[in-house]
Amino acid sequence: MTHPAPRPVVRLHRAQRDDIGDLTTRRPVPGPGLEQVDPFLFLNHHGPQTYPPNNRGLPFGPHPHRGFETVTFILDGELAHTDSGGGESIIKAGGIQWMTAGSGLIHAELSPAAFKRDGGPMEILQLWVNLPSRLKMTRPNYVGLQAADIPTFVTDAGVTVEPISGRWQGRTAPIQSLIDVNLAVVRLPAGSRFVEPVAADRNVFLYVVKGQVEVAGTAVPQWTLAALGDGAAVEMTAASDAVVLLGHARPIGEPVFAHGPFVMNTREEIVAAIQDYQAGKFGPPPAV
Repeated sequence: MTHPAPRPVVRLHRAQRDDIGDLTTRRPVPGPGLEQVDPFLFLNHHGPQTYPPNNRGLPFGPHPHRGFETVTFILDGELAHTDSGGGESIIKAGGIQWMTAGSGLIHAELSPAAFKRDGGPMEILQLWVNLPSRLKMTRPNYVGLQAADIPTFVTDAGVTVEPISGRWQGRTAPIQSLIDVNLAVVRLPAGSRFVEPVAADRNVFLYVVKGQVEVAGTAVPQWTLAALGDGAAVEMTAASDAVVLLGHARPIGEPVFAHGPFVMNTREEIVAAIQDYQAGKFGPPPAV
């Protein structure tokens, strides 16, 4: 029986510390020597940290986006979302928020009143996924999923997989993205092994949130993104209890022109995005 060739690690990218006020923040991409993992543009890892009672909460008041999607993983704590398209939810630990900014949306991501009053642990990942030029002006959309909405399963090796989008080991995730992105949170007990076939024409996004894994025999420590080479599968073995954000997708292969909260293909499109936002074409800012 032949097994698909595992993709080797070709480079490690340690997340750079970039706190936002009192919010502990690490960013593996973009970073030194790594602009993107096409179509994955950006990852902020907030926390883990514990907020005291009577805190100010998260600082992400109303702000615009255009041209891409945000996927937010609430690993601990809870997060309130409101947007100019009418999307609204409070997502708790284990849930996710998938927002297609598309042609333009204003959203706010804040701590709920109860969290600001009582405090508690908080850890959140936010991933930006690019859209190709043909989809950048698509209609905005928002989906909020609680932990119970995610069809979590456990492999024979004891690895817990939380499928967010695409298909994972024959199971369909709750979100089927516009550009066929596969995303999952993978939780590996120490000593366990996880293998996921990935077609050769897809880029892999692998970030170790917690613990340490070996990817095709190379150690990848906590808070590190592993750039992988050619092969037909992702193979991980946990050196300790570990949590990994794992994704894969076909690269878009188009120019990326980003400015603040807008990601387009040209400078002219960025200017148009700013003008449309200032003209109120993204809708009314959500009340917070």
